[in-house]
Amino acid sequence: MPINTAVIGMGPIGNRHAAIYKKNSKINLVGLCEKDPSRNQKAASQFNLPCYASIEELFSKEEIHLCSVTTGGYEYGSDHFEPTRFALTNGSHVLCEKPISNSIANAFEMVQTAERYNKILAVNLNHRFTPAARIAKQWQLDNRIGTPLFINMSIWIHNPNESSPFFHIKALHPHSIDIMRHFFGDIEQVHCFAMKGPNRSIWSNAEFNLRFKNGCIGSLTGSYDIQRGHPMERCEFAGINGRVVIEDMYREATLYPSGDLVKSVYTNPIFGGMESFTDTFVNRINHLVDEIEHNVAPQDIDGSGLDGLKAQVALEAAVQSILQEKVVRTDDVLKI
Repeated sequence: MPINTAVIGMGPIGNRHAAIYKKNSKINLVGLCEKDPSRNQKAASQFNLPCYASIEELFSKEEIHLCSVTTGGYEYGSDHFEPTRFALTNGSHVLCEKPISNSIANAFEMVQTAERYNKILAVNLNHRFTPAARIAKQWQLDNRIGTPLFINMSIWIHNPNESSPFFHIKALHPHSIDIMRHFFGDIEQVHCFAMKGPNRSIWSNAEFNLRFKNGCIGSLTGSYDIQRGHPMERCEFAGINGRVVIEDMYREATLYPSGDLVKSVYTNPIFGGMESFTDTFVNRINHLVDEIEHNVAPQDIDGSGLDGLKAQVALEAAVQSILQEKVVRTDDVLKI
């Protein structure tokens, strides 16, 4: 039986979600929602579907089992809270765009609401949904990495938008923190330095030092100032049995076994492989649809609301580290 689905927020990302849902045979895309009149009309015409001006009208007219919340707002996350909470309390699973929220309190309530109503809350942490990341994770599960030691991450894109002082940290790095957590687990302590690029008013560059709850260490370098046109993301992690490097998100994953000069390499194929960044959305959305079809329990969802919350907690610790010029424990963030 097809899953009745809706998309709330028909900007560029919402249009991308809708187009992916339309191609999935397990999905019945029944409606859209957009409060901006011009976007509303354009989306209704493009997808030949009703596009409602409010979430209340959408849910009163359509039976919905799953919806994407692709609204934006301040720091790319302030408009996620209300539609997510409304959808969860009205019987729908939710795939929320990242960041889950720019407010820790709101993100915490979103996760609690999903738990209270036994609904799935997933977050579009799409960087973990690539063949390269999947193969690297399997190497780890097969003990080819061994006892973990350290993880280093870097990600940069050119985003000239000026927003809050911590826009770059809150909006970009849910992806990078999630990848680091995906391999090494929860983060315990954060220390962050930041700088403003030329003619910038926001902290557009940041360097994070991390300690994980398993005792491992890591670093993260990020920037909103570097032009595109070259690799934008790199992840390296190591254990006593080997070291893994993932280049440019999905392009290549390499395993360097300890004491062995023969390495294992996965390279994204020219034919049949991922074609662009958009495919990370395809992989992420279709993976969630498959989980819903197979009745995966909400707490076992890959890239869950709790994962999104924990990423934002680590990032809030980074913000507090900049403000207070000290190491901040993630356990203290919820007390702020």
